[in-house]
Amino acid sequence: MDFAFNNTFHDEMEGFYAPAEAAKPSAPKLLAFNHGLAQRLGIDDADVDEGQLAQLFSGLALPAGADPLALAYAGHQFGHFSPQLGDGRALLLGEIVAPDGARFDIQLKGSGPTAFSRNGDGKAAIGPVLREFLVSEAMAAMGIPTTRALAAVATGDRVQRERAHPGAVLTRVASSHIRVGTFQFFAAHFGADHVVQLADYSIRRHFPDLAEADNPSLALLDRVVGLQCELIANWLGVGFIHGVMNTDNVAISGETIDYGPCAFMDRFSVNTVFSSIDENGRYAYGRQPQVLHWNMARFAEALLPAIHRVSPADVDAAKALVDAIPNRFRAVWHARVREKLGLLVHDDDDSELIDSLFDDLEEYDVDFTSFFRALAMLLRGDGALFESLLPAPDAMAPWIADWWERIAREPTGPLEHAAAMDAVNPLYIPRNHLVEAALVAAEAGDLAPWLELLEVVRHPYIIRPGFERFAEPAAADAGPYKTFCGT
Repeated sequence: MDFAFNNTFHDEMEGFYAPAEAAKPSAPKLLAFNHGLAQRLGIDDADVDEGQLAQLFSGLALPAGADPLALAYAGHQFGHFSPQLGDGRALLLGEIVAPDGARFDIQLKGSGPTAFSRNGDGKAAIGPVLREFLVSEAMAAMGIPTTRALAAVATGDRVQRERAHPGAVLTRVASSHIRVGTFQFFAAHFGADHVVQLADYSIRRHFPDLAEADNPSLALLDRVVGLQCELIANWLGVGFIHGVMNTDNVAISGETIDYGPCAFMDRFSVNTVFSSIDENGRYAYGRQPQVLHWNMARFAEALLPAIHRVSPADVDAAKALVDAIPNRFRAVWHARVREKLGLLVHDDDDSELIDSLFDDLEEYDVDFTSFFRALAMLLRGDGALFESLLPAPDAMAPWIADWWERIAREPTGPLEHAAAMDAVNPLYIPRNHLVEAALVAAEAGDLAPWLELLEVVRHPYIIRPGFERFAEPAAADAGPYKTFCGT
């Protein structure tokens, strides 16, 4: 299998990483391989059997042209700065250029200790590996920027956490693994020259159009802020809660990265938290926009040496850019909700309609994903699903009346709006109870439920007969759902 590596970070950024090598698994076995993604990357897997794939994507066999390394980065974790984190259980094999010219990192996650492991074993258990594979593929299918999963391989070894679990390795694909925490590490330890070098590389790789800006590093800050506003608005739009929005988990590419204690909300509550380690709700559903603002302020601080070097006056411009984030995000978020509500034309009065909607969803404990599909059905004259979501048929009557009046001011008819809504509101998401059941079965050796759920979430918008249970939330008496970091 030819990866056609072209490893610019390894070749151009010496001192920004540590060489690394994978631990050798005892009995690698392929669990899943993403043939569609392989095709997108230009990887020809036609003549490669599962045994060879298992060796390549477990770390047992190093593909030709790989330059394995572990990236250095720092990060604010739950608001507290950790000056050295880094890839403690992952190694970057290298970069490949896809047929369309797009560049991607190929990384093994859970492949053993590196120089940044901090006494950890660097391994991953099968549950977190399959969770990331599943959820990242669901996000990609919904059009939300994300890292992707190319392969999952069982290692044949046991990984000790609260108990022993089967070990596994995930092969992750990303536009790059440069994070806000990467800039923080070099700003904290090495100063302006390294920050400038990292900013220049990031611009060449991700945003070459910014090279001609008056202050490229200031333009980089502006671009990354914009991408993060779009990303978090997309998360909120599908009820996704990342769980660990630490600065080391914020990719400058605008991709969702590091699916640890993540989950999707069933019944709407702005304070929903799934992570077992988020005891104070720092990364709750409704706080994600505020954390976005906080994280981008930290990015601006790390970039300041590069911004200042070009123009000291632009430090004030960077501060103004950060101060404007709440309003910038709100505009993006409202545009996203308009799409979900079938509103194709901007109206300044929509903000009141949107805000009151989320008040009602909270008050009546409405299933978030089903609600927007039910609205589209209302436009088609079918109110059965909508009524089933509410404690009483008229519970949201005032809001529905306002929404109907707003729809009536649109230039197209109800059926066109319903079709537009179904194109942006998923029917199938990784429902937490289904994910958990699939992971429990997989750890016990039965991949069938996980593979079936993966197939469902890869086609999130189209009604499929026989798949009704995948669109249903957990039972009301299921109790609180908790997720764990998996490290």
